[in-house]
Parts: sequence; C-alpha cells; structure tokens
Amino acid sequence: MKIRSADITPESVVLGRRAWLSSTARRATGLGVGLSGLTASSLSQASVSRLAEPLTPLAARPWPGMPTDKLTPVHDVTGYNNFYEFGTDKADPQRLAPSRLQVRPYQLVVKGLVAKPITLGFDDLLKLSPLEERIYRLRCVEGWSMVIPWVGFSLSAVLRRAQPLGSAKYVEFISQADRATMPGLSSPVLDWPYQEGLRLDEAMHPLTTLTVGLYGKTLPAQNGSPVRLVVPWKYGFKSAKSIVEIRLVESQPIPSWVKTAPQEYGFFSNVNPAVPHRRWSQATERRIGEDGLLSPRRPTLPFNGYADQVASLYTGMDLRRFF
Repeated sequence: MKIRSADITPESVVLGRRAWLSSTARRATGLGVGLSGLTASSLSQASVSRLAEPLTPLAARPWPGMPTDKLTPVHDVTGYNNFYEFGTDKADPQRLAPSRLQVRPYQLVVKGLVAKPITLGFDDLLKLSPLEERIYRLRCVEGWSMVIPWVGFSLSAVLRRAQPLGSAKYVEFISQADRATMPGLSSPVLDWPYQEGLRLDEAMHPLTTLTVGLYGKTLPAQNGSPVRLVVPWKYGFKSAKSIVEIRLVESQPIPSWVKTAPQEYGFFSNVNPAVPHRRWSQATERRIGEDGLLSPRRPTLPFNGYADQVASLYTGMDLRRFF
C-alpha cells in the first residue's frame, strides 16, 4: 500500500513545509531554475553507464545487542525517503535515484587533520572491517520512524586508518552533488552539497556506522548508495547519504539544515522527546508500515532508545540548550 506524506506527518507540519517549499520554488523560478530542468534524456551515455547497479547480496554477521522491534517492510524502507538531491516528495528518490545516481566509479576521500589522508574505492572499504548486520531504529525529525537491518561497520575503522591528529575535534561529511544526475540540486531548499558533522567522539562511537547495505544487499540508490552514515541516536538527517568526502577539522562544522534553518535545527540533533521542533512536538512518533495508517503514535525514547550506550557522551550538557 502506498503511504502518503499526509498520512504520516501531522497536518500542521505538512502545511508549514508546503508553504516554505512553495516560496522557495517561486524564488527558484525567478532565478530561472527548477526541479524539472534535467531529464533522463539529457544525461550523456557515459553518465548513464555509471549509474545505479543491480543490488547484490552482502555477507554480514549479526551484531549483538540490537533491538527486537519488528522490522519495517523493505518496500517501505526503500519507498518512503528523504533525499532532497532528487526532490522533496517522499516518492521522488525511488522514482528518480535508481536511474540517475552515480555509484561507480566510487571514491571516498578522508582528509584534513589526519596523519595519513586516504582515498578508498568501494572494494577497499569492504576490506577494512568485517561487515555486520546492525538493526537500528531510525527516527526522522518529522515524527516518523522505521526499524532497518543495515549492513556496515563502525565508522571508527576508517577514521583510525587515517589517524586523526590531536587537533581534530570534529568530523565533517560531504555528500555527492552532481548537477548532471541530481535534479534536486537546482532547488534552493538547501545549500549544496549536503554537509553534516559530528563531534570526533560521536564519530568514533561503536554505534556510528558506515553503511553499505540494508536487508542483506547493497544500498538501493534512494537510500544513499553506495555509502552512507547511520547515527541511530540522532534524527535521520544527521545520517548523510552518498558520502564522497570525510574531513577532520578543528572547528565545529555547520551542517546543511543548520545553515538553512538555524532556528529549527541544531548541530547535535539528538533524539529528545522533551525538546519540540519549533513547529511540532517530538514526544511521539508513527512507525512506518506498522498496523496500518491509523495505528496509535508511540512515545519517542530519549536518544531513540540508545541512552544506555551514548548518554555519557553528553555528561554535563544541557540537552535542551544544546539541541
């Protein structure tokens, strides 16, 4: 059954976001750009040959201590996504990304305040650490959630290979931004490329996962292929998709959503039911694919249910102030 945005997100959120997107779309029109400026026929044959490939199985060992929540059906995981590089509707990524997202050749560059800058191809990444199936809850800032069996390994395996310097305090993530294949980059909704950031100790935490697959196969394009971040105790927008560059830096980065709407989004963005978004409550959530669209909302857990593992990272911090 197809899930509509209006069935999941509170009406006040939908109307507020639509008004904002409508205004940005009008500004885009005035600048002579829009979401429909690029079509599949406009892509070169060389570009098309490098786009999304058939999903392939990945051998992964189970990771202990995962939640026992019922898994979200794979058709919901792959069919209900935020990936604004391909449009702002939940269905846009599944409709556009598989035929447009460039996944090969792939290189991940790790640079900045490191002793050994590295460049890794996809096969190089798979050799860094054994793959693990990690079942994590995913909580979107919009008030919905999923439970997804990701495949990957701790990001720390990559960072240790690069050997962070003592001056490195933060880790910045840069996503792919190819105007020839990503029609959403014509929209001024965000300042492209998409950027996210973590404190170094957050990035080195075992739960922070560099993800290459889900449901036992390589990542679908619409879910951030070929490599994405998953930080399960933070809102979903912190888990950057289609990462091509990791920078270790001394100063706190400014993530894309913080840059766009600093009054609504913070650098840490830990899941916190006690801290509402400026336009809606975060106290409850709707689990996508569970018991139909009329199922009751469930309480949201502090740190998305991972407080025992990560709360110590924020000892002494006012989590209402440092959102």
